[in-house]
Amino acid sequence: MNEILSLIDKLALFTFIVFTMLGAGLSLTVQQIWEPLRNLRLVISSLLTNFVLVPLFVYLLLQVVHLSEPLRDGLLIMAVASGPPALPKLAHIVKGNIAFSVGLMMLLMLGTIFYMPIVLPLVVEGVQINSWDIAKPLLLMMVSPLIVGLFIKAKLSAIAPIIQPILFKLSNAGLLLGLIVRLIVHTGDIIGLLQTGAILVCAVFIVFSFSIGYLLGGPGIDTQRVLGVGTAQRNFAAALLVATSNFEDPSVVSIIMVTSILMMIVVLIAGPKFIELDQGIGVEIKQVELAQSIARELAPQNIHVAHFVIDGGIRSATRIEPDARPDSLLDPDA
Repeated sequence: MNEILSLIDKLALFTFIVFTMLGAGLSLTVQQIWEPLRNLRLVISSLLTNFVLVPLFVYLLLQVVHLSEPLRDGLLIMAVASGPPALPKLAHIVKGNIAFSVGLMMLLMLGTIFYMPIVLPLVVEGVQINSWDIAKPLLLMMVSPLIVGLFIKAKLSAIAPIIQPILFKLSNAGLLLGLIVRLIVHTGDIIGLLQTGAILVCAVFIVFSFSIGYLLGGPGIDTQRVLGVGTAQRNFAAALLVATSNFEDPSVVSIIMVTSILMMIVVLIAGPKFIELDQGIGVEIKQVELAQSIARELAPQNIHVAHFVIDGGIRSATRIEPDARPDSLLDPDA
């Protein structure tokens, strides 16, 4: 039974990643993918967040919280594995910048190919990693379909809108099926990790990764969302490859799978909440930007512009001020 579920999981993962990347290629151009990466500050923030801050935080956290060595090794492997294959789909869920998500995924994936073999042996004993072993499956499942999609978009643009909805549904089906299968297969692992307290460490890992990515992901809210979820959802494909080829203890793979599942569930559940929280902030930012734009335009005419936010209760026929507080409500005609 487990062999069948494992086969279904691999098929679902392949379907999800390949059709997500193919769909991303059909909706974008090379110029659109490259454009966000021209922002040097954003690129540096992305690299700093994923290759320095998150691995350092997890390493220090594991010095304070004592877990068994296999669980510790699994979390460290996840910490240094960046560039999640699911990033374009996650960006779509949280209404982020899709072009930036593809560019960021490629940037982090390339960095991981060279970063993991250098850094991981320094923090996990006995690990041997070959960059090409990490690169092969990532190039096959992620880069190849993206290039095919970009080619179709550039040369056969008329059929791109026809294919996209089909790929979107197949990608969603792969994501849902894979998540359900993994929950079934790893229910015992989740219960076991709850008993050891490792789930709490996973939760802290996820919350910190998202928070630091979101905070450093400017200039726009759409790029903040992408760097937030892209930092929280690590490259489980690269992490699994390293774990299965270097460790016999199943706990190493278990903690990687459970952390990946939790990260995906958090984004699926909390993703819409990110959008609601950002909407109010986005409106305020746009109002301030509008006022600044008008101020720059009118400044040569010696006209000064100010932006005020006036908040309070509104006076109406059914809402009358108490005698003791005659000016406590705002006049709607003022």
